[in-house]
Formats: sequence, C-alpha cells, structure tokens
Amino acid sequence: MKKAYVWTMVAAMALVSACGSNGGGNAENTAASTPPSASPAANTGEGGQTAEELQPEEGASLLVWESKEERPFVEEIAKEFTAKYGVEIKFEEIGAGDQVNKLVNDGPAGLGADVVLFPHDNLGKAVSAGLVLPNDYYEEETKAASSEIALNAVTYDGILYGYPRSVETYALFYNKKLVPTAPKTFEEVVEFAKGYNDVKKNKFALMWEVGNLYFNYPFLSTGGYVYGENGQNKEDIGLNNEGAVQGMTYFASLKKDLLPLNSGDITYDIKKGLFTGGTLAMDINGPWTIADYRKAGIDFGVAPLPSINGQPASSFSGVKGWYVNSFSNYPNAARLFAHFTSTKEAQLKNFEMTGALPANKEAANDPSVQSNEIVKGFLEQFNQSTPMPSIPEMGNVWSPIGAALSDVWNEGKDPKASLDNAVQQIKDANNGAAPKE
Repeated sequence: MKKAYVWTMVAAMALVSACGSNGGGNAENTAASTPPSASPAANTGEGGQTAEELQPEEGASLLVWESKEERPFVEEIAKEFTAKYGVEIKFEEIGAGDQVNKLVNDGPAGLGADVVLFPHDNLGKAVSAGLVLPNDYYEEETKAASSEIALNAVTYDGILYGYPRSVETYALFYNKKLVPTAPKTFEEVVEFAKGYNDVKKNKFALMWEVGNLYFNYPFLSTGGYVYGENGQNKEDIGLNNEGAVQGMTYFASLKKDLLPLNSGDITYDIKKGLFTGGTLAMDINGPWTIADYRKAGIDFGVAPLPSINGQPASSFSGVKGWYVNSFSNYPNAARLFAHFTSTKEAQLKNFEMTGALPANKEAANDPSVQSNEIVKGFLEQFNQSTPMPSIPEMGNVWSPIGAALSDVWNEGKDPKASLDNAVQQIKDANNGAAPKE
C-alpha cells in the first residue's frame, strides 16, 4: 500500500510531506515493569501544577525517536527547547511505522524513547498496551489549536493522547496540458473519458488503485463508514449499509465507463509511468508521488477529489503526532517537548524545512502555506477527509474489503453480497481471532 508516511520526499521543493517515521530507545532509563507515576499531583507535589507552570524534572534529559528525513527539523527545534529549558535531547532514527512495535518491548524495559512520533492508526495498539500517557497538561490548548480531524485522530476512547504535528491524505493529480481545470465531479471525469480513453495507446482519463481500500474509501463513505463513533466502536460496522452499497455500485460502474482494466493492471508503478509519460490525464495519489512527477517535468496541479453521487469525496487521512512514553523517567520534560515541537511556530518551521502539512489551524491558514497550489489542494482534501480508525480491529478490515473491491471490479459480483461477506469476515475476526497486524 502506497500510504507510507513519506511526505518528506517533497521537502526540497517546500511542498508536502508524508506522515513519516521515528524511533529509539533510552538506554539511560532503568528497566521497569510498570510506568513511573505520571499524574500531575505525583509529578508536581501537593496542589498540582498548571500547564503554564510546568517545569522539567531536575536533571532531565530526553531521547526522541524520529525519521532520517525529518530529523533536521527536530534537531533544529530541539536546540531551541534546550536553550529555553536546559534539557539535553538525544535522537535515534526509527521509522514511524515501527515505533509502536519497538516501544512494546523497549518501553517496559526502560529502553524506549521518552517522546515518540507515529501515525495515528497505531494509537489503539499503543494505548491498549499502556505505552503512552494522555495529553493532559496541554489538553485544552491542543484542542483549541488543532483541526477537529486531527484531534479525533489522536484521541482514543474519548481521551486525548497525541500532540498533533502534521497531516496527510491523497488527492487528485491532473496534467494541466490535458486537463486545464480539475473536474469537480466524477460525472465530469466520465464525460472526459469518453473522448480521451484509448486502451491500445494506454490513454486513460483517471487511474487509482481500485483493489485497495485506502484509495477506495471515498466510494464507501458516501453513506458508509468503517467503525462507528469516530472509528472507535468495533461493534458498529458501516461498510455494508445502504450508503456503502450505493457507493460500491457506482464504483462498479466505473470499470465500463471510465477505467476498463482489471485491478491487477492498475498498480502504483503503472500509474506513475503513464502519468509521467503523458498519457494518463489524472491520478489519485498521495504526496509521496510529487517528487517523481516534478522530476519528469509534468505541469500538474493537485485538487480535491471529484464528488461522488453529488457528495464530497471523503478520503482516508493520517495524522502524525507526538506521544509521551508512559515509562519515561521524565514525563514532565517529555510533555514540554511534545508541546513545544507541535506549536504553530514549530509546525510552520517544519513546513518550511520538510514540507510537512500542519495540523495546527492557524499554521495551515498561514499565507506561506496557502500560497502553494499543491499544498492547498491537499489541505482542501484533508478538510473533507476521515481519519483511519485507530483501534486495533482496523487490522481486520483491509483484506476482506480489498477482496470485495476486487470481486466487484474484476468479476462483476454483486456489491451488496460482496460487502455483506466482507463484513461478516471482519466481525468473525473481531470476535474471535486476534486482530491482524
């Protein structure tokens, strides 16, 4: 799946960056079977302490996990943090997608980083394992500053855990030579395809990975959803309700009307080759593609996805946030760092240095961000996106729905029957076998 958090490929062009990576371990921490006390009262003595009064523990030093691509920003902001609070920061390069798995072992052993940074769809696993502390001291400030979508993403079971830093989603790339103005509706795309498509010449109006739930959620979201209660209720599955079936039915019609290929013939590499070759007019993809498209010399734009059946197309989105290791010996210093590196000013610096899309509302609306056409297109799509559910049971969804998409697209199977079958598989997995990774 090409949803890897690699927006940083665009950093050199000051465009958009993907929810990337991080890692580490604190060798200085002593092994512990339970987290050190991290409540405000325990950390601050009688009477507690407000966020404004929060101070690092005496002698505190922090280990932070971060990706190689985004480390320059973190090192820069860490210098400012150290100058202000006198807390030494060390780094270890660990990919974002690997951090929670690493923290499962390193956290209780006292080897984990004090502050970690990972995409929100790993949050459920982290919380279930008791690996991260709630964002308590800075809760109100974080809620006031961050977009609602980002907040929902870093909240689990009604508790805010994350300090949102950057966001990502996919959108519509269009070749301006072939499509001067981005279409607003899928009906417009289908109409364009009638006069443009030529299978023998590899000319196609639009491509996307039709067998991958990640890129096809917009069709199911026209009335459907994965899990209810903002993706938190595994008992409420909305992938085969009336709206989802209608969306899947429309999806099925597009093979004949728009993209007459089987799912196996529509891969990331195939799409990239056709778009850079100038025969694919539009591509649904993420910011990880920008560098290659720029390098190919294609004059392209990025716009929100075309509406589906008269409804805005809601894409899946990801949010990268900072989290405080519950086993940290310096939870106050870690809280301070997570907050300090996710403020408006920090996110604008991150955007300037790596191209990461801000989760902070004011930063996202800053002229330096909004003046970039590519960035603006992704942010507009993000504003109508749905965060991927973060509960562990999300792991049980990908394969059954992916199989249903392929069955409907390739074999012409009944959309409702295919979705009913997929949902039953999800329920069986949720209630029986352990969630898949």
